[in-house]
Amino acid sequence: MTTSTLDPVRDIDRFASAAEEFLSTAVPARWKESRGTLTSHEMDEFRRQWDFTLWEGGYSGLSIPSEYGGRGLGLAEEIVFHVLAGKAQAPDGLARVGKSLVTPMLIALGTEQQRARYIPSIMNGQEVWCQGFSEPQAGSDLANIQARARRVDGGYLLNGSKTWTSFAQHARRCFVLAQTQPDAGRYRNLSMFLVDMEQPGVSISDIRQISGAVHFAETRFENVFVPDSDRVGDDGEGWKVAMRVLGDERGGIETAARYVEIRSDVNALLDVLGDDPEYASRLRDLDIRTELVHWQLMKVADLESAGDERALARAGAVLKLMWSELWQDVTRLGVAHAPVVQQKHWSYQYLESRAVTIYGGSSEIQRNILAERVLGLPK
Repeated sequence: MTTSTLDPVRDIDRFASAAEEFLSTAVPARWKESRGTLTSHEMDEFRRQWDFTLWEGGYSGLSIPSEYGGRGLGLAEEIVFHVLAGKAQAPDGLARVGKSLVTPMLIALGTEQQRARYIPSIMNGQEVWCQGFSEPQAGSDLANIQARARRVDGGYLLNGSKTWTSFAQHARRCFVLAQTQPDAGRYRNLSMFLVDMEQPGVSISDIRQISGAVHFAETRFENVFVPDSDRVGDDGEGWKVAMRVLGDERGGIETAARYVEIRSDVNALLDVLGDDPEYASRLRDLDIRTELVHWQLMKVADLESAGDERALARAGAVLKLMWSELWQDVTRLGVAHAPVVQQKHWSYQYLESRAVTIYGGSSEIQRNILAERVLGLPK
């Protein structure tokens, strides 16, 4: 990684200026101009290379402490960079799950050995990770997963299936939630593991989405050995670790990336429907809601800087609900009323957005979290 010329003192304006200059030359011209004609393999190669480009430029893991290979900045810089990257039409790297979910998990709850072994290869893009949570019979009810990890000498034998496994086709490793104590009570019977995806007993089947894209897979584990050193936290602490991961998955970095896409879609609708009084009220509502997502993001960033963890958790709890339902409303208007020449885009966006109120915690679950944990309402 090259040495940054930025002063270590936090300065958002200077950071944004440097990031914009970096992005102006770093994003490949062929990606910006021709990505609609690229094969899946070519797109994957661009995305893989982008992870390395970010590392070389000093923009990998902006909010990750410098001792673990990041920049040691904060959520505000992550948000600013995501917005600028979206405007520059930068690729989405394949290492996103590792950076946004695995690395914070290991920093907070992993061992020093795990951090030293895995974080460097995540930061420089050498190893792609995927997430093994949902199962064919256990989606939103995460505590009901049936994958089992049985104790053996030196570790565990993992058996079971995971579905909707993002990036599984590219992943070298997967963090997997499994039962280790079947007789223990709910929430106390799970453990989290770091699993080598290239060993015998791991098989992957692509899941083609209704939009035609293949972002996910079903992953099966048959007597896959996981050493004790690759368990995160104590045996039976998997639920605690998973809740930490889900908090990151629903949080600011993911929302920043989504804001960029939604803002672009709203702007596209304003361009073609903005002069029509019939749509004025709906467009105004969507525009305001989009900027409320941005406002809430910056509020979360300010709270993170202030170190107010309780207020930060409350402010961040609403983010996923805000952007997921907003994006569906945006694409619903687009697919129904945008010009015919844009229908390929809007059909794809509409179909892609159908799942966002389900994965990462359904809207129903998110409302329960807000009611019980934020507002303190009775169950």
